[in-house]
Amino acid sequence: MITAFYNFMDVWNRHINMTTPSHHRKIMEFLVDVLENEPHRGLLTAFRHSGKSTVVGIFAACALYMNPNMRILILSAENVLASRMVNHIRNILENHPLCVDMVPKNKKEWASGRITINRSVGIREPSVICQGIHGNITGSRADLIICDDIEVPNTCNTAQKRDMLRERLRELDFILSPNGAIVYIGTPHTTDTIYRTENDD
Repeated sequence: MITAFYNFMDVWNRHINMTTPSHHRKIMEFLVDVLENEPHRGLLTAFRHSGKSTVVGIFAACALYMNPNMRILILSAENVLASRMVNHIRNILENHPLCVDMVPKNKKEWASGRITINRSVGIREPSVICQGIHGNITGSRADLIICDDIEVPNTCNTAQKRDMLRERLRELDFILSPNGAIVYIGTPHTTDTIYRTENDD
């Protein structure tokens, strides 16, 4: 599967007159590994301006290209931040040479907060939808959840806020489909970071 994702990314970069940096291929390889293999959980951190969000958007668009029925939820600290990722994905879908048939003629759900591509009928959730971390996700279902910069100073500057954030993230297991994947993208903003696990020293 990784070859298909590499090809999708290379075609997009050629389309916008760019090349594919080697570290972008490594990021894509990591994302595909999270999608394909247990436990389907991964944390992506990288140096500033590394283009990690750029690659994640390409990854999400390719995931829809490979499986048009996939449902993707984008979560960020605030809804406006999550909307940026949805806009990035939408731009790729609208302009990628391989995605011509994915864009619906009737763009009823084709906005900054949600997009729905051409796919099988009967699926209730949009193809991609975004929400702030404390927004209403009750009743949602997703096959891929991308948590993009959910830990920021405003959401983690007190112990109470960090506890609330951890509790919110525990709810994601209830909306994730069987064998669904969760990718966390971000940078720790506190020593008691939500990205810390029991295995960390």
